[in-house]
Amino acid sequence: MEDPSCDGCAQVRVIQNRKLRSFQEGITSMMQARYFKHRLVFKFEAGTSRGILREKDTWFILLSNNGKVGIGECSPIEGLSPESSKQVEQILELLVRHVSKLNNPPELRHLVEEFHLHQYPSVRFGLETALLDLCLGGKRKICRNEFFDMQKPIPINGLIWMGNEQFMEEQIEQKLQSGFTCLKMKIGAIDFEKELAIIKKIRSRFDASTISLRVDANGAFSAEEALGKLQRLAEYEIHSIEQPIRAGQLQDMANICAHSPIPVALDEELIGWHQMKDKERLLETIRPPYIILKPTLLGGQEVCMEWIRLAEEHQIDWWLTSSLEANIGLNAISQLASQLEVTIPQGLGTGQLYHNNIPSPLTIENGSILYDKQKAWDLSILEPALSNTEQPS
Repeated sequence: MEDPSCDGCAQVRVIQNRKLRSFQEGITSMMQARYFKHRLVFKFEAGTSRGILREKDTWFILLSNNGKVGIGECSPIEGLSPESSKQVEQILELLVRHVSKLNNPPELRHLVEEFHLHQYPSVRFGLETALLDLCLGGKRKICRNEFFDMQKPIPINGLIWMGNEQFMEEQIEQKLQSGFTCLKMKIGAIDFEKELAIIKKIRSRFDASTISLRVDANGAFSAEEALGKLQRLAEYEIHSIEQPIRAGQLQDMANICAHSPIPVALDEELIGWHQMKDKERLLETIRPPYIILKPTLLGGQEVCMEWIRLAEEHQIDWWLTSSLEANIGLNAISQLASQLEVTIPQGLGTGQLYHNNIPSPLTIENGSILYDKQKAWDLSILEPALSNTEQPS
């Protein structure tokens, strides 16, 4: 279990506010803001219980001042994020027009209130990242953390995508050879018996003390069948299952959490809850062993830290997960995980999914992600937007 205290979460906010004030004191020119759309292309057909993914749109927001450029990423998932791609475009257009009229970097909370950004969590996360990056010098650093500053690795799970048996087994073998000791399998799209057979093969080679197995159903089970399937999965020492049934069935999920032989982690269930009292009511009603925190789907660092505080108050464990962002978003989530001093594997292995990701220092080695400063950011993909802003130093 990660163990950042509530004081640690508060410290993050204090540091963010202090950096913003210090940066504002040195302002000598107007703000500039731009955004840029980029279509990411998967290296393979990425199967989930919601369908097959072949490409995905993402948006980068660039904020510049005094020769520094901060970059954030807004990467909603169609059909899962509260906001549509069209809404992302519309709200980004309004934001860049507003910010470009300012002398100082704006405070995030003011923009959240003025533009109702709680309704657009991916935009809120992207804007938050761009502001923090800008205020820390435009170096792709968003907070004080050992991942960026000292190249300290973060353990991650190896993600196994749905597909035919051969494809899934090939992924598993590749992850094992790459040094992963925690695997996460997407389940719910192919025949359940075939999925069990794949899991059984893994367990025939490695026990739970050697390889930890997580599964993610993405809400694929019905409430009626879930406990029966969980009983069968439990034969293979599964660490946890993410979102066994679709979100919004609070009493059914509470019953599953109370009786499941496998610890349940809430994922999609957390999306769309804005008020602290409602978030607390959700956790008190369902009482999950784990929650999964995805900044793009929840609204960024500050919102994730609110969930962490509530989770700790209710003795609920958690981990952070990326949600198909390109490397700008993945970098921000990794730095947040590092600042919170996580110890168990996080879900940060999505940077290798795309043919046309932004080349970056993010590197996966021996089942961990690290920030290799021998490698540089290649922002040539963003050249159309960078050419209309002040160039980063």
